[in-house]
Amino acid sequence: MSTKSIYSIVFFFCLFSNSLLGQTPIKKETEINTLIDNAIDYWYNDQYDLSLRKAKKALDQSIAIKDSNLIAESYNVIGVNFDDLVLLDKAMFYYKQGLKYAKGTNNSVLKSKLNNNIANIYFFEQKKYQLGLNYYQKALQYSEQTKDSVKIYLRKLNMTWAYFEINKFKEGKVHLDYINKHKKFGDESTLVLENMLNGLFFEKKQELKKANYYYSKAIEFGKKGLEKFDLMITHEKFAAFLAKQKDYQRAYENLAQFNTLSNEILESEKVKKAKTTGLNVELNEYLREIKRVESDNKKKQELLELETTMERRKFIALISILFISIILFYFYIQNSRLIQKNRLNGLRNKLQQNIINATLTGQEMERKKIAYFLHDNISALLSTAGIHLSIINSKSDQKNEELTKTITILNEVHEKVRDLSHELIPALLVRFGLFYAVEDVCEKNSNSKLQVEYESSIEKEKRFTDEFEIKIFFIISELINNIIKHSNASIAKISIDLNQDQLQIKAFDNGKGFDTKQFNTAEGFGINQIKSRINGMKGKFIIDSKLDMGTIITIEVPIPSEN
Repeated sequence: MSTKSIYSIVFFFCLFSNSLLGQTPIKKETEINTLIDNAIDYWYNDQYDLSLRKAKKALDQSIAIKDSNLIAESYNVIGVNFDDLVLLDKAMFYYKQGLKYAKGTNNSVLKSKLNNNIANIYFFEQKKYQLGLNYYQKALQYSEQTKDSVKIYLRKLNMTWAYFEINKFKEGKVHLDYINKHKKFGDESTLVLENMLNGLFFEKKQELKKANYYYSKAIEFGKKGLEKFDLMITHEKFAAFLAKQKDYQRAYENLAQFNTLSNEILESEKVKKAKTTGLNVELNEYLREIKRVESDNKKKQELLELETTMERRKFIALISILFISIILFYFYIQNSRLIQKNRLNGLRNKLQQNIINATLTGQEMERKKIAYFLHDNISALLSTAGIHLSIINSKSDQKNEELTKTITILNEVHEKVRDLSHELIPALLVRFGLFYAVEDVCEKNSNSKLQVEYESSIEKEKRFTDEFEIKIFFIISELINNIIKHSNASIAKISIDLNQDQLQIKAFDNGKGFDTKQFNTAEGFGINQIKSRINGMKGKFIIDSKLDMGTIITIEVPIPSEN
């Protein structure tokens, strides 16, 4: 559908949007609107030179009063003149200039027209289909905002044609359904295109009778009307359709009609171009003058904006400096408080850690003293008393039942004292060292539900200081205890290795794991004790655990000098 047909319909149904009321006098706006209306009248009657002169005058005055709406309207009229003269590069330039100014207004009617005109050039002339579709969609959106049924109908005609041209019939069908349902918003100039689009659709669906009917109706309407371009395209599409049906005679006839109309349109364009031969120099000068006027106004506007901006910047700078000073002072006070708070927290944590370490160290020392006391003194005395009573009992001719019971009780007490001594400090730890003791505790805690494995690359006979071995043994015992209580694991593993002057301990289990970010300190009191002990030994304590993926705890502590 030609640009002139669209404009003739738009002109009769809705001339132009109301002028925006600003600081410019209404009389001046009315004068400019009159110039634009005159320019459209001259364009409609193919008097392009007069139309362009009126549009140029309207544009000069619009730029002078800085009315974006009227500037955009003027650019659009200039664009349609060049569009009709098939000077498409110039038409595209003015359409886009108009759209640039129209975007700053609320004139949806004008924005719809400009987007539609740009889309026509992209789609039908430059064959940039996707760009054309993008502008058609914008044109339709603006028409829907104005709720102008005629314009919506025209935009959907173009959208349908565009989709069908690139073989997107599914997308085009949505718009075609709207067209068929709202034919009342069309007129004689749209009948050819309406029927041709239906013909294309039914040809795609292989409903050949319907396709033939709509193509024929389109040609019938085209011969009665003035839409040569739409009729030419219909003959071309119908000829291709008939050739596929092997109706070569009718296909040839339609192709001949297509060529005839094509030549007529080309001849008409040549006539139009011939009319503008004398205008070429004037048109180029006209383009330069428009750019100069825009440039001058832009420079004036920029100068005024610069002066305003400088004053505004001075005021903003003053306020900003004051505001930043207040913020910096506030953050200085807050930072000082935070430093003091962190220092107190650090001292509190260090004190708490020292208390825990001192408590644990004291407990271990007491364990050691009590264990040695029980083993070396109480156990020895009980053993000696038992031996003496046994000798007395053996020398007596008659067995003394009370004496026998006393000996039995002494032996039982001796065993319990020995067991208590071993619980406080395992005998294996004291006699044979850390590695024998850890292997033993892993074996003792293994059962049908949990297998606790032990692994070490260090020789079992390797010894460290008594205090170091006791601390490490009870740390490992606590780790195993936590696995038994909390992990629900079936396999656990304790590994001990030497890394230069560091003892590296790893405790692994395949249990339920936990989220280390949501770890509850109260629930992990044993772990917190271990952490405090490791920190006191200047070591490292790392937990790697995930829900349902088990837990790995890695400990590294420096080995103390044997001296």
